[in-house]
Amino acid sequence: MEESLFRFEGVDELKSSWREGLRPDPFMTVSGWADRHRMLAARASAEPGRYRTSRTPYMREIMDALSPGSPVQRVVFMKAAQVGATEAGNNWIGFIIHQAPGPMLAVQPTVELAKRNSRHRIDPLIEESPALRDRVKPARSRDAGNTMLSKEFNGGILIMTGANSAVGLRSTPARYIFLDEVDAYPASADDEGDPVALAEARSLTFSHRRKVFLASTPTIRGLSRIEREYEASDQRRYHVPCPKCGVMQWLKFERLRWDKGRPETACYHCEACEAPIGEHSKTAMLQEGEWRASAIAADPATAGFHLSALYSPAGWLSWQAIARAFEAAQGSDESLKAFRNTVLGETWVETGEAPDWQRLHDRREQWQAGSVPAGGLFLTAGADIQKDRIEVDVWAWGRGLESWLVEHVVLDGGPGDEACWRALDQVLGRSWQSASGNTMRILRLAIDTGYEAPAVYAWARRAGSVHVAPVKGVENFNRASPVTGPTFVDATSHGKRLRRGAKLWTVAGSTFKAETYRFLRLPRPTDEELEAGARHAAGTVHLPSWIDSEWCKQFVAEQLVTVRTRRGFSRLEWQKLRERNEALDCRVYARAAAWIIGADRWPESTWRDLEAQFGKNVAVLRLTATAAPAPPLASASNNQNTRPQKRQSWLRTRRVRLSRWLE
Repeated sequence: MEESLFRFEGVDELKSSWREGLRPDPFMTVSGWADRHRMLAARASAEPGRYRTSRTPYMREIMDALSPGSPVQRVVFMKAAQVGATEAGNNWIGFIIHQAPGPMLAVQPTVELAKRNSRHRIDPLIEESPALRDRVKPARSRDAGNTMLSKEFNGGILIMTGANSAVGLRSTPARYIFLDEVDAYPASADDEGDPVALAEARSLTFSHRRKVFLASTPTIRGLSRIEREYEASDQRRYHVPCPKCGVMQWLKFERLRWDKGRPETACYHCEACEAPIGEHSKTAMLQEGEWRASAIAADPATAGFHLSALYSPAGWLSWQAIARAFEAAQGSDESLKAFRNTVLGETWVETGEAPDWQRLHDRREQWQAGSVPAGGLFLTAGADIQKDRIEVDVWAWGRGLESWLVEHVVLDGGPGDEACWRALDQVLGRSWQSASGNTMRILRLAIDTGYEAPAVYAWARRAGSVHVAPVKGVENFNRASPVTGPTFVDATSHGKRLRRGAKLWTVAGSTFKAETYRFLRLPRPTDEELEAGARHAAGTVHLPSWIDSEWCKQFVAEQLVTVRTRRGFSRLEWQKLRERNEALDCRVYARAAAWIIGADRWPESTWRDLEAQFGKNVAVLRLTATAAPAPPLASASNNQNTRPQKRQSWLRTRRVRLSRWLE
């Protein structure tokens, strides 16, 4: 009797599940669901309480394109920061859990960011919305249906991962895919290919029923994934009416005008009647706005949307704040790039045209060879390995990364000649006279490992990682962290790191090349202005009179060009204008050495203290805190083997204390 009852109940459950599977997708839209069911938690939102699409009306059509009733399969959103895109994506996740369950993949730039998003966004989404709370398995259940990166619910599962994890991207088929901040994704996921392509491949088996949402703030023209996807779409822009004449138009930054130095006077001017529009009119304009396509999509199933922060609703980013941010960004390419990306939602165009070498040659300056001009506070060097020689350039750096070429050395023999390495030891141990009368030594020498890497590692191992940084160049842009590492390249047969093994740093050469060319284009004050007390701009590159035309040609021997890939996309690539480019490579390595010792992160107080004390001998000691002077011996190996153990211990303690002072 009990067995037959069990079978009967099992059949009913099977029938119920079968009927549930046959049920068509609901006609409810994502925006309609959000207005009815979404609650914003205080710990995850600046405006807690019930979600209202009317607060950001431009998000309605974007969310509804993600609804099952829309024929759109791919939604591309190129946007400014903080316009509500992430919350729209979270609304979509809630809608799927509640109304249209299925397997979903949500991808952040890294696994760590995916974990943070799970804690601070997804967990509050589920906990604060009653419609979702009972549908997601509770945390710490026996079957682990609710973990940091996985949320199971009836009929589906949400898997969260990072674009840097190829395993996470290929873990399971997914009908729904949410790709957030795609311009921050790495070029390749664990060397297995483009993360976006890997993720989208998970949805191909769902055919026309799939939905893919790509959202991101753009970065650099030619490298931006979201711009590439937007340009292949129908390129929709949000048109709003002028409150004076009623003409529909999309908001452009050049129409935002204010009196110079008075951002509080900012008003938007209609492109039709030129009437000034105040901030108080924005709410009504947004409510009456509509999206209009401006192109024909390469794929009819793809819809593209672009939105700048000019559309931010009242109480968020005001036109006055945008005007103030633009004025504050003047004079700094980095600040202007951030403004263009995060406020206007547009890509930044890198200036990669090579400066004229003759112009550099003509404006060389006079100072004694082998000396450090006034303003130079520390030295780094870059070494480029060639078959028959090693070329070394020593650069002095000052406040704002103003720089002076102090020495250019060509060591004949190449990496296969031990005498050449002994000569490099002597360069590393050499002293230069500063303008204040003190002597300075190279804090860090970055040496290329692209040719004869074993020989480079062997020499770097002898010289010590305190003095030398082996580097490997990669041709990509990474402004946030152009130097990464170090990674240990020396290990025993059991994989254990050698205590004094070589450490390799990875350098984004494109970033430092673009920076160098930008610095070379900075305007120079005239002699009269300098005599009147004017100063060179931060980043100015000073070249001495003793360098020749060949060195100048090598210094600008590459140019940034846009090339087409096999898939038809564009990307930026540095290409040689002439065969020899050692001067540019040495500059990149010396600049990387400055990054490694922390010069980009020193606080203002450190620079002031260095300038105030540079005339004293103690300043030299402090400048060499992150790298003690190299021994003036032919081989650095003797230095490590002959010093008493107590002396070594005292020096290590001293270096640690001085390093903490610099930090």
